[in-house]
Amino acid sequence: MSFLARFRRQKEDPEVTRRATLLRAGRVGEAMLLATTKDESGRITVYYTYNIAGVEYESSQLLDSEQSSHEDQYLPGSRVTMRYDPRWPANSVVV
Repeated sequence: MSFLARFRRQKEDPEVTRRATLLRAGRVGEAMLLATTKDESGRITVYYTYNIAGVEYESSQLLDSEQSSHEDQYLPGSRVTMRYDPRWPANSVVV
């Protein structure tokens, strides 16, 4: 490790920052789950749709470890709470 590297600020993961911002300041909405998939390492991806101001959006999200522990809440056809950025509604996260 170089001398200057000790003082350099660590870069934050942009996905972690995006999720934290939406969870803190995003507007609450409701989404309907379309499908779920599980990869070979056991990570769950949910595919969902939601409607904001008459516009239909579709998105997907990799569930974090806490959400994955409640796998039964994320069944296709169920309604879940989500948060979105009111200035950019396509930016959303399932809570």
